[in-house]
Amino acid sequence: QGQLVESGGGLVQFGGSLTLSCAASGFIFSAYQMNWYRQPPGKERELVASINGFGDRQSYADSVKGRFSISRINAENAVYLQMNTLKPEDTAVYYCNAEAGSSPQFWGQGTQVTVSS
Repeated sequence: QGQLVESGGGLVQFGGSLTLSCAASGFIFSAYQMNWYRQPPGKERELVASINGFGDRQSYADSVKGRFSISRINAENAVYLQMNTLKPEDTAVYYCNAEAGSSPQFWGQGTQVTVSS
């Protein structure tokens, strides 16, 4: 069974940076699109960024475009989210997700990111 473990969350000041990491195991990592979602307090979970299996295509939510960067290292079964110029509205629990067509998806437990104003 696939497992995802996020790390790197924490408290950061407005305008600061954080890098989230997600370690994957139990499935063929390179066959899966990897996504970062987030769920702000009291709001729905939303897709933040995606990267395909090869790592050559990325997409971003408009709210983070130009500030966040998703990357992956297939040899290490890891995906990252570099977050720059953080804003208070980026405060959320961030989740790593793996999806591949009709195969079961995998989710991490989430990591809290808090941006102080």
